[in-house]
Amino acid sequence: MRKIAVGIVSALIGGAMLVSGAGAASATKVDTQLKIRDISPNPVVVKAGSETTAYFDVGASSDVKKVEFSVSPADGVRTFAAKDVKDLEGWRFAVAFNEGDAHGKWRATAVAFDDANKEIAKDVAFFNVEIQKGKADTRISRFDAGPSKVRQGRSVWFSGRLQVDDEGWEGVRGEKVNVYYRANGTSGWKWVTSATTKWGGKFTAKTRAWRSGTFKAVYDGNDELNGSTSRYDYVRVYSHRWHR
Repeated sequence: MRKIAVGIVSALIGGAMLVSGAGAASATKVDTQLKIRDISPNPVVVKAGSETTAYFDVGASSDVKKVEFSVSPADGVRTFAAKDVKDLEGWRFAVAFNEGDAHGKWRATAVAFDDANKEIAKDVAFFNVEIQKGKADTRISRFDAGPSKVRQGRSVWFSGRLQVDDEGWEGVRGEKVNVYYRANGTSGWKWVTSATTKWGGKFTAKTRAWRSGTFKAVYDGNDELNGSTSRYDYVRVYSHRWHR
């Protein structure tokens, strides 16, 4: 009889423990998690005249029913329009960047909502956008080959100015300008001399006069500047026997 009673008590205690355990399990609250796990590529490199798409991967716990995602320059600079965010499958987002966007540090923001549309979590991550601007245009202005009539064997002088279009034409210093010559009756150009631009983009050079022909100055450009060619300038060369 005692054994039976002990058995009943044990069963009741065991039953109570099972009931208590089930209640505890049902009361457990999901720990909300939200994290921007990956940004690719980073930095986002945009070449002049093109577009680069960046992909953002967000991790979220099961109680998150919706994620709103946005990007903006980290320094507070406002763009003309909000960046268009494409919602991909599985809390992944895509954003296209072009050369009109701000160069530098950007902020990515993810906001999580539950099934009642209540904000329950937020995460912020930073990435960089590198805008590679196109080359700037240049020009060679005021090119002159002189004198316009010169005795054979005497010097022909060249001058001009190399300028860059930087919201207005400005002189470019320290760049090499080549001078080419095309003799009368020929079609090919030959290099004759070169000069390095100085303050204000000015350059000067000289050569010997042997035959009448046309001169031009040429700038080949570099990684940041486009090349350019000056106007043509004609020089008439006469021999010592020509008296006119």
